[in-house]
Amino acid sequence: MDALPASAPSMTSSPITEVCFVLPPELILLDLAGAADAFRIAASMGLPVRLRLVAPVVAGEAAPTALGVGLAGVEPLPKELGEHVLIVVCGATGSAARMLSSAAGKMLMAWLRRHVGGRPLACVCSGALLAGAAGLLDGRRCTTHHSLLDELRRLAPAAEVLDSRVFVEDGNVCTSAGITAGIDLALHLIARLGSPRLAVAVAREMAVYMRRAAGEPALSPWLEGRNHMDMAIHRVQDALLNAPAQDWPLQRLADIGHLSVRSLTRHFREASGMSVNRYHARLRVALARQALANGDNVERAAERAGLGSARQLRRLWAAHADEFPSSVRKRG
Repeated sequence: MDALPASAPSMTSSPITEVCFVLPPELILLDLAGAADAFRIAASMGLPVRLRLVAPVVAGEAAPTALGVGLAGVEPLPKELGEHVLIVVCGATGSAARMLSSAAGKMLMAWLRRHVGGRPLACVCSGALLAGAAGLLDGRRCTTHHSLLDELRRLAPAAEVLDSRVFVEDGNVCTSAGITAGIDLALHLIARLGSPRLAVAVAREMAVYMRRAAGEPALSPWLEGRNHMDMAIHRVQDALLNAPAQDWPLQRLADIGHLSVRSLTRHFREASGMSVNRYHARLRVALARQALANGDNVERAAERAGLGSARQLRRLWAAHADEFPSSVRKRG
């Protein structure tokens, strides 16, 4: 994800209660199923959203898909939407020219122009072409499937189209690369709408990685080091995430993972790419960063992070952060 300018409106500036998936003709099923299932799992874990599937069809008609099977239970494009809706435009196969010139494509573009307004918008794969042709990406950074980047530049000349990105967020508009990148985008949105911890839980349930593209900023400390399938280490990381301000002797963590201390330290580094101590320290710095952003002084932030003194926090901060604590506090 590209870094979001501090002045840009947030994807979560208002509470989202509905995720509305918009299905174009010749829908790529994985564009829908991957992202929608991530939200379904998040909802089962407590995220207060409901899913809705709409398409340019008449009532009772199945939505056509790229596999040649119709998708039943899809609503016609609604005339009205609620206030707190995230609109997700899925991708389709076939040429962009055919999709955009078809009666259904024109209907979709007109519907998007009428209903997106200030609502959050996410596009999976070639769904960005519909949004771009509708003028919804003008003045924004965006991306799409690598084979469609030039087409998106042609359709949305006022947009800044980026390549080599899994997904791009610009204000309240997100776009992703091809097909499975929609899952990455959904996990990112779940982290924003719920919490990073919830996104990690959903990713684990789906057995997928939390990916980033080359050149993008590092993962949040709450998310990094989880791209593995070692369940013992996941249990240890969960314990640290749930109480990062506590002291965690290695033996106690080893007991949680049902490992010896030696096995814990070896497997933790192999799975997460860092030592147990470094992982815990980064979580404590993240806690302190939150406290500083909320107006606490360094001493209070150190206390909230479970550290003995401001000096100890400054020492950890110097090793794991790239700015001064005072900068975070001033910005907060």
